[in-house]
Amino acid sequence: MTPGRPVPPPLAQPLPDLTTDTTDTTTPGPRLAAAYGATASDSGLVPLTVARRAPKEDDVEIAIEFCGLCHSDVHATRDEWGTRNYPLVPGHEIVGRVSRVGSAVDDFSPGELVGVGCLVDSCRECDSCLDGLEQYCENGMTGTYGSKDHRNGDAITQGGYATSIVVDRRYVLHVPESLDPAAAAPLLCAGITTYSPLRHFDVEEGDVVGVVGLGGLGHMAVKLAKAMGAEVKVFTTSESKVAAARELGADEVILSRDEAAMDAANRSIDVIIDTVAAPHDLNPYFRTLRVNGALFQLGLPSEDMPPVNPGALIRRRIAYAGSLIGGIAETQEMLDFCAGHGVTSDVEVVRADQLNEAYGRMVAGDVKYRFVLDTSTLGTPSERADA
Repeated sequence: MTPGRPVPPPLAQPLPDLTTDTTDTTTPGPRLAAAYGATASDSGLVPLTVARRAPKEDDVEIAIEFCGLCHSDVHATRDEWGTRNYPLVPGHEIVGRVSRVGSAVDDFSPGELVGVGCLVDSCRECDSCLDGLEQYCENGMTGTYGSKDHRNGDAITQGGYATSIVVDRRYVLHVPESLDPAAAAPLLCAGITTYSPLRHFDVEEGDVVGVVGLGGLGHMAVKLAKAMGAEVKVFTTSESKVAAARELGADEVILSRDEAAMDAANRSIDVIIDTVAAPHDLNPYFRTLRVNGALFQLGLPSEDMPPVNPGALIRRRIAYAGSLIGGIAETQEMLDFCAGHGVTSDVEVVRADQLNEAYGRMVAGDVKYRFVLDTSTLGTPSERADA
């Protein structure tokens, strides 16, 4: 296990000359897309129509087939993470087929299965972008929804709960045809979010990976770590999840409230993937790590966490780190890895009219393990765009 594995080279190409008009005039104009989104923090999800730009020379237009529902979508539409512009169409786990391409696009073809994840642009010139770490863009990445699109007149991006989307080819992924498109959609967020720290530590056969929490992120961490050849130990507070963890491939399940079980796990784990988004004490988990171990925090609690005891880190040279999705090249690597190992998300496909119910169930933890929207149920766009 080697910490700090270099990331793959970026897929980004040199910046276009933004002083000239790069619009492809040979392609028909913008189109309207049927969508579901929020019109206010308390509106719930309602039918909307969004305008999609005509593809520029480097753009790919995608007819969306499936879009995963992420818990961050709930926070965003309900304005729980700060001021949002409404109307807002969420969704950043997008899988569909190419419908049109710009004149300069030669790496995607109409009919090809593709995906779009959490970002649709970045500055492409800072050190992070040039290193293939677009998710850490020093000038701010452009999120798939709710972000200002600086290359397109500062229009607010609208996401994948829609029938189509137009994205610069540098931020579009090839989805292997062997993957079920609905079950592959959550790979674009939950999959890469857990894959990236596992690859950063170059997890391989013989390593032991701990997974804290068994939700959308946790179940992907178990599957991916097992596919990498690791032994996997799942930490959970709920006895009801013991059988579910074993069904996913966990070699051992540890009830974190059982002090004896936690003591037995002392110095047994190389890296821990912590997916819990509620405040919890990390110090007991540090004690389960070996010398040079690491705990990666993926869950983002809305309240302060209990303090970390630095002595626990110092005594075993333990690293406490965070990780945010992955760059474009690494996301493509993840999709190819999943295709090679038969890894997808466990999903429940929902119709558009079930979205608000699905949000309620997500908040209650009543899903195994990700909801995915079938966009064929969105209907047709109206004659005027809402966003």
